Amino acid sequence: MKVQLFIPCFVDQLYPDTAFNMIKVLEKAGCTVSYNTAQTCCGQPAFNAGFWDEAKSVCTKFIKDCSGSDCIVAPSASCVGFVRNYYSKLFENSSLHNEVKDLGKRVFEFSEFMLDILKVEDVGATLNGKATYHDSCAGLRECKIKEEPRRLLSHVKGLELTEMNDVETCCGFGGTCAVKFESISVAMGEQKVENALATGADYLISTDHSCLMHLQGYIKQKGYNLQTMHLADVLASGY
Repeated sequence: MKVQLFIPCFVDQLYPDTAFNMIKVLEKAGCTVSYNTAQTCCGQPAFNAGFWDEAKSVCTKFIKDCSGSDCIVAPSASCVGFVRNYYSKLFENSSLHNEVKDLGKRVFEFSEFMLDILKVEDVGATLNGKATYHDSCAGLRECKIKEEPRRLLSHVKGLELTEMNDVETCCGFGGTCAVKFESISVAMGEQKVENALATGADYLISTDHSCLMHLQGYIKQKGYNLQTMHLADVLASGY
């Protein structure tokens, strides 16, 4: 299957290894992967900040960059959720309305693409240790992703997965929320990390690097022995 990658800003600028690891996993699953080097942002930061005209310009470019691709896969439920749920609001009653509707059917978050489209659960990964999984708000609420990452992780050799308390509660990042409401954001991050630590986990895993970056900041500040990992990095381990 031919797949075009969309690499979010967070991954491109701060965690590029995750992008390469996603390619590694997709190719092992039999995909032919391509990457449009002209791609930029999906437009979500501008949209969330209230700059809808500026966001529309960025989103229009995204639509054009993705034209002609059967499947667009991203290591971020946040970006995918934005494209699926909010592009229609930006382009309602516009000439791009039908293209936007079609795009929403062709863009996938990495774990749902592996399970729901490729029907692949075991990629032969190995990671020794104990882990707990964090549901990002975008993954759980916007993309309706719950079981897909857990099923993929259940096949990772050497990895013991344990659910934490309040697993569906937000980590506190929330995009601009972390900037506008720092104290609330930090308190929510603390709660999430403490719940993860209570499981005895070595790894805190998620589909979204924005959440993981937020949580890693708190972990590092406290000096805790807990490593955050993106799902793609876990699935690319051991081979």
